[in-house]
Amino acid sequence: LLFLCCTGSRMAVFVLRPARLFGWRWDNLLPTVGSAVCTAGGTLKPLASGTGTQRRTSCNVSVKLRQPTLWELMRRPYPPAVVVVIVACWLVPATVRAAALVAKEVPYIVDNRQQETLKPSCESEIYCHGELLKTVQMSEIYPDSKTFVDMKMRKSPNETLDSFHEFMVAQDNSPSKAKLKEWVESNFEKPGAEFENWTPDDWTASPKFLARIKDEDLRGFASELNKIWHSLGRKMTSDVALNPDLYSIIHVDHPVIVPGGRFREFYYWDSYWIVKGLLLSEMYSTTKGMLENFLSIIQRYGFIPNGGRIYYSMRSQPPLLCGMVKSYVDATNDTKFAMDSVETLEREFQFFMNNYVTEVNNHQLATYGYKSSGPRPESYREDVLSAGIFQREEDKQDYYCELKAAAESGMDFSSRWFIKDGTNAGNLTDLKCRSIVAVELNAILYWNALIIAEFYGYRNDIGSIAKKEEYLAKADELKKAINAVLWDEQEGAWFDYDLINKKLRKYFTPTNLSPLWVGCYDREDKELPKRILAYIDRLQLDRYPGGVPNTLQNTNEQWDFPNVWAPMQHMLVMGLDSLDNAEAKELAFSWAQRWVRGNYLTFNKTHSMFEKYDAQELGGHGSGGEYEVQTGFGWTNGAAMDLMNKYADRLTTAHSHTYPRGP
Repeated sequence: LLFLCCTGSRMAVFVLRPARLFGWRWDNLLPTVGSAVCTAGGTLKPLASGTGTQRRTSCNVSVKLRQPTLWELMRRPYPPAVVVVIVACWLVPATVRAAALVAKEVPYIVDNRQQETLKPSCESEIYCHGELLKTVQMSEIYPDSKTFVDMKMRKSPNETLDSFHEFMVAQDNSPSKAKLKEWVESNFEKPGAEFENWTPDDWTASPKFLARIKDEDLRGFASELNKIWHSLGRKMTSDVALNPDLYSIIHVDHPVIVPGGRFREFYYWDSYWIVKGLLLSEMYSTTKGMLENFLSIIQRYGFIPNGGRIYYSMRSQPPLLCGMVKSYVDATNDTKFAMDSVETLEREFQFFMNNYVTEVNNHQLATYGYKSSGPRPESYREDVLSAGIFQREEDKQDYYCELKAAAESGMDFSSRWFIKDGTNAGNLTDLKCRSIVAVELNAILYWNALIIAEFYGYRNDIGSIAKKEEYLAKADELKKAINAVLWDEQEGAWFDYDLINKKLRKYFTPTNLSPLWVGCYDREDKELPKRILAYIDRLQLDRYPGGVPNTLQNTNEQWDFPNVWAPMQHMLVMGLDSLDNAEAKELAFSWAQRWVRGNYLTFNKTHSMFEKYDAQELGGHGSGGEYEVQTGFGWTNGAAMDLMNKYADRLTTAHSHTYPRGP
């Protein structure tokens, strides 16, 4: 018999007892015990099943068998010759059987997540998986893979599939690029067919925050940003609700504000900073409608997808809806909305705690990485080509899951998620995002628990009071876990944790300081601000004229050096300003000044706001990644507006001093 006792993915102990070999006479012998110890660690290897969803830890299995002692054998009333024969006949087959049992019944990998067959990104055989999607995307009839999956079908899905099969037969399953494009355009409409023109009825040309901005040029800049909401607003046509199967868009009742450019739908974590800007623009009705959209999506899906397309429906993004609702409630004092929303917000919180959490050093912490099979539909060709390095289908599926986990983090892609030889070296094929405990994900979950407790506190019934205490306790548990596992006292920062090599990843990214942003630190510790400032000083993060880069590694991935991103700048500024330390507050202001002035200069030159910027150049836009830099841009606008409001009486367009170029 083989019994498996496994604690996490660290140690598995197998207790083997050979089967009876010689009838009743065997029972007279003392038990013989074999043990096999599975020591976890080191590298990740794919499961033979190829599900690609679980964290994998390789095991080296060694088998040890304990024989009865000679004295124990000789005490039996058998002639010595018989004993020798019995022992010989017992030892060889018992050893073979023990090894066979270990090889056959014990996988060489121990998982701490349940294995299961993966589902595709969604059920649609047009937008998420199947031959039609594969044929169109691999043909590269459009430069951007996202173009096709955003198109509306002209006929029903079944009619479209039938037409495709007939077309392929007629083309001997090898259509030319021109013929395939002709078929697509006769069966699909161009992207954007799901929207109609919409002007927000709560928009105002002169929101009150503009008058608070002292610098005249910045006031004009903020006024221009306020106008951009018109171009970023989207309202779905009634046909989307009547014929949802013809679209990849996820239907919602209320209009949305989108990021811009190729991002034609709402995106989850982008919306946090968009909401910040909308509230300053006094667009309360638009904001509430967006929040109601998100709440309704949680009721349908159990969570909020990465973005507003069905091909995103098997992955999420950093869960910032609680923060959005709190921002709205703080701005409007609409506590009834908070009370009405709290159960749905709780449902999302539980989804993350049930599906993303793993045990680390006796603490519960979360990693990114929900589960689905196949390439990302919106980046199908890019994923298939980059997966070409892998020979086995199981390895490819595992890689696709890593790509989607990194996309779920919002940082797609970055050396932050590379693990190669225990470092952050490598390339996309070294993605191990699912094996990295992310600081900001856990900090946000801590914040969510606090907000849910606050919203339950608005009620007076006994059940809600109990819920408030429950979520305060959950927040406290997460805070203890974050500071016990991820905080490094000597470095003066929090770091992601590598589950494969069981160590902190001491590489810079702005999220190392995200606990400051949500207040997940000991405010009584007067030395903490000094340690954090020392960390910033050691890395010379203040030297970059265009803002703090997302990492210090230049890999040509868009979330690496030299790119600078608005949400990270906003997070850093707000986090440092929260510290009870004059130097930290002044540094926060200087970074806000640098960032806003760079946005202003770029806008003056290009009349555009960009998705990302260049740390090496004040006002330079970013580059790298899978697509061209996008303009619009929702979260950049919202972050800039919020910083201009925070430092309304101090920010200026005047040039203060020069900064040395980064590496």
